[in-house]
Amino acid sequence: MLDKNGIAKRIAKEIKDGYYVNLGIGIPTLCANYIPEGMNVVLQSENGILGMGPFPFEGDEDPDLINAGKQTVTLLKGASIFDSALSFGMIRAQKVNLTILGAMEVSENGDIANWKIPGKMVKGMGGAMDLVASAKNIIVAMQHVNKAGESKLLPSCSLPLTGIRCVKKIVTELAVLDVLPGGGFKLLERAPGISVEDIKKATAGKLIIEGDIPEMIL
Repeated sequence: MLDKNGIAKRIAKEIKDGYYVNLGIGIPTLCANYIPEGMNVVLQSENGILGMGPFPFEGDEDPDLINAGKQTVTLLKGASIFDSALSFGMIRAQKVNLTILGAMEVSENGDIANWKIPGKMVKGMGGAMDLVASAKNIIVAMQHVNKAGESKLLPSCSLPLTGIRCVKKIVTELAVLDVLPGGGFKLLERAPGISVEDIKKATAGKLIIEGDIPEMIL
């Protein structure tokens, strides 16, 4: 199965030349390290950066230059910095082509829960609700199962929802799946060394399998 960097590397293949991309907190931020050289992609951070680069090397960090997850980042040539009000104006005006988010749960209808676990303190809902309501395309980077081994790809989410019917694609440590408009997770690719049977056992929601499922190429 894939580790977090493997998930990010596979998702980076979904980023196209000329895209404006928002990277959520967690695994999605790692995608910045795997964008192919020479590809013209503009990364947007909701706290107010356009033109974000990969993570800095050790010793090159600037503590005042951070992404939405409070991780130190770099800027590419021509980058700009602005306030969060302008940033969310870009998001709500659908100027972002692709949003990559983490999730605690995704339903077979494309609902996403990623902002709160009841009983645990959260500082706020963050920008995920604006992103899922406005993004043209949403890819989720997540673990297929939780620490107890229970599926996080479900018939319906049990946690408070962030957005409804918005997720288009999911990449986990086990598989790449499309969320179909009519409901259901369509299996597209399996991680190296992972069988279709492994994915069936790890998926509680409706899983659609058509033909031979290829192994991911990373």
